[in-house]
Amino acid sequence: MPFVLFIIIPLLLLIVILLISCICLVPQATAYVMEWLGVYNATWEAGLHFRVPFLMRVAKKVSLKEQVVDFKPQPVITRDNVTMQIDTVVFFQVTDAKLFTYGVERPMAAIENLTATTLRNIIGEMELDHTLTSRDVINTKITAILDQATDKWGIKVNRVEVKNIIPPAEIQDAMEKQMKAERQRREAILRAEGEKRSAILVAEGEKESAILRADAVREQRIREAQGEAQAIMEVQKALADSLKLLNEAAPSDRVLALKGLEALEKVADGKATKLIIPSDMQNLAGLVTSVKEMLTDAPADKK
Repeated sequence: MPFVLFIIIPLLLLIVILLISCICLVPQATAYVMEWLGVYNATWEAGLHFRVPFLMRVAKKVSLKEQVVDFKPQPVITRDNVTMQIDTVVFFQVTDAKLFTYGVERPMAAIENLTATTLRNIIGEMELDHTLTSRDVINTKITAILDQATDKWGIKVNRVEVKNIIPPAEIQDAMEKQMKAERQRREAILRAEGEKRSAILVAEGEKESAILRADAVREQRIREAQGEAQAIMEVQKALADSLKLLNEAAPSDRVLALKGLEALEKVADGKATKLIIPSDMQNLAGLVTSVKEMLTDAPADKK
């Protein structure tokens, strides 16, 4: 009995191991290329599968995710005989695991060589200036060519990006000098525009200041004129009021004569070099006599 158990237990373990080896679990976004006795049998997608031990094997595990490959810079020559280094990045995805497994040996090396060859052909038809300013055109052309060439390998090239274009050292120096000169030119333009704007602002400020000063002088003169006019009006009004009061008081001839003498006195005190004397001197003498009598009567009345 112990001998039987010694034989049965290893057999059971072996059977369990064989059963476990028959189970194959394929991960998501992965494909297994299966061979039967060394010949392609099937392509297993994600999920649970069973295989026959010793007769079936996984020939290749293929990732179906989009992959990115950054190739080292490749030397290319432009149409005007300028040698430069171009660094490219290829985005691709495996669409057929069988073709990817059996279509080409070392697919990554094949894509790299094909990319370099295609890039040389495209750049060889372009001049240096056009190359530096036409990355989108280069990307579009090389993507179309690579996608068509790699289709028989079960690979789809989604896009190719020119990551960096490195011209020769002497051209880089010339480009740097040109860029420096361009920066200096732009700085000079900005500085000149700033000075121009500053001068305009100063001129506008001076103009506004002059306008304000002129307005202030004009306002002052208007106010002075208005004051003088108001003063003249007040004087005329006072004179009119005095005449009105005098008229209402019904002055006698003597009072009128006295007012006439006062007016004559003011005329005589003025700066005029000529004095006009009434022609009727008798009236003037009579006027003086009347004034004298008024002055004599005034003290008598007080007594």
